[in-house]
Amino acid sequence: MLEDKDLRSVQEVRTRVTEAYEAFLQYKSFSQEQVDAIVDAVAAAARANAESLARMAVEETGYGNVPDKVAKNLLNSDTLHRYIRPMKTVGILHEDEAQGLIEIAEPVGVIAAILPTTNPTSTAFYKSLIALKSGNAVVISPHPRANRCTCEASRILLEAAVAAGAPEGIIQCVNEATIAGTNELMRHKRTSIVLSTGGPGIVRAAYSSGKPALGVGPGNVPVLVDSSADVDEAVASVVDGKSFDFGTVCSSEQTLVIEESARDRVWAALKANDAFVCNEEQTAAIEALLITSDFRINPDCVGQSPQKIAEMAGFSVPLDARILALELWGIGRDYPLSAEKLSPVLSVYFVKSFEEGIEACRGVLNFGGRGHTCVIYSKDRERIKRYGVAMPAYRVLVNTSSPQGSTGITTNVAPAMTLGCGAIAGNSTSDNVGPLHLINIKRIAFKVREAEEAFTSEEGRRFMSGESLPQPAAVPVAAAPVSGAGISDAVSRYLAKRGLPTGSAPASAPAPVRSATPKPAASVASVVDRFLSGRARPADSAPAPTAVVAPPEEPRPPAPVIRSVAFVCEGDVRRARDTDQKIYIDSRTIVTPAARDLDSGDEIIIKTD
Repeated sequence: MLEDKDLRSVQEVRTRVTEAYEAFLQYKSFSQEQVDAIVDAVAAAARANAESLARMAVEETGYGNVPDKVAKNLLNSDTLHRYIRPMKTVGILHEDEAQGLIEIAEPVGVIAAILPTTNPTSTAFYKSLIALKSGNAVVISPHPRANRCTCEASRILLEAAVAAGAPEGIIQCVNEATIAGTNELMRHKRTSIVLSTGGPGIVRAAYSSGKPALGVGPGNVPVLVDSSADVDEAVASVVDGKSFDFGTVCSSEQTLVIEESARDRVWAALKANDAFVCNEEQTAAIEALLITSDFRINPDCVGQSPQKIAEMAGFSVPLDARILALELWGIGRDYPLSAEKLSPVLSVYFVKSFEEGIEACRGVLNFGGRGHTCVIYSKDRERIKRYGVAMPAYRVLVNTSSPQGSTGITTNVAPAMTLGCGAIAGNSTSDNVGPLHLINIKRIAFKVREAEEAFTSEEGRRFMSGESLPQPAAVPVAAAPVSGAGISDAVSRYLAKRGLPTGSAPASAPAPVRSATPKPAASVASVVDRFLSGRARPADSAPAPTAVVAPPEEPRPPAPVIRSVAFVCEGDVRRARDTDQKIYIDSRTIVTPAARDLDSGDEIIIKTD
């Protein structure tokens, strides 16, 4: 028996991937009807165990609460199942005789499914269902803190799949997951694609595995309440979203942005919806507790109740408090509570206008949530569109709680637990990931035209008929006359700009002490004329001079002083990368985890000590 846990995990992964691949080779020949029957059975089993698995997840991880974990489980066994049920994912997807195209679905193979600790059973439902619907096998790697509940969920789903006719091994779960085992899963030769949900480190590992990967970015969701919105309704909806599973969903609301004129109404509405409003001293205590000195979230606070977080911060709140609300005085590196908090803590930020609100929301996203999700409450359609265009986020939700809207519970976006954040966050997609992301499409293409019919421009017609293509007309460039006097004048202006003598000095100015006497302007002109006389000019073939006297060498500027910055966030690294610059830090510099993960090759952030 292997004593090393990592070695055992690696060996188990190899065994499970092999078994999953063998099951896939059988499953890939199943018809759409057979696949749908299996997916139906798996979804039914997931629904039947939604509550027991939710309870197990809370007991094992200590994150979130049972009712909201049940809702997540039902999202991924009820809403998701209903959404993907009509999809055609097997065999011929589309046939267009007029266009001469036939499109055929090809499953990719074995899916490596990396799961988070915050949503351990609902994500197992989600990834298993979309993998089976797309004709693939799946190997699940649980988070070590959620191993028992994830493996139990996988066992229930596998039993239902096999009972409905699926091959044994079509759903696999690693019982002893470690970092070494997870890396082996992502890099295994039989793994076809990595579907990764979790923190920046595991997502970066997925993209670095050498396999195609679908991952996510961090969420830092801003919510703008426009002056046209009903403040009471908007705040009630925000509290519903922020309190959902104690803030563990990556698309949970983080900062509420609203105009100063609504200050009193906002605080009153928050209190009416059982939000505990923190005073300045309590806010400072929450900040010190929740965000560490290196801008990480205190893991002891993730997914905890408002009562427990308040107790940890040194004060108490009523038992009916659903969230903790506090005022934010700025956004960015000097205001840690403008970052993602993964807990039922809501920041409130007041602005003077709608335009200032847009800038504030953009600042929140750039501070750690680029590409993810943002929300607006408004009745003004033009303002909604302006907000949507301006936001660096790919889910712009309108008049809905963010966790419910982003995952497809209250909106018509695809139900999903993997929410892509696009290229601006280093992700390969901005979609809510579903079955169609896990198939490749083969195209049978018939000849529909002759080659000469493909080009319709005049250039294309002439090329296909063998004629010469017209050449673009040359643009004449007038040669500027060069003279010694002109260059002498330019040299004199250059020297004067730097306070150097140009041939004569004012009578009142003392002559500078120099190692060599500078040439006067007339002398410079004569040198230049002698130099030019030896150059090839139009209608001039004078021989080259035997020597060339160069003008005095310009003094070199002093070497730049490299100053280290005090703080680096994700937005700083992206700006430096886009402008081809470096960021210099020292041992005192605070660098956020998102910034370090983005600069994975240590090419942008340079340490000076």
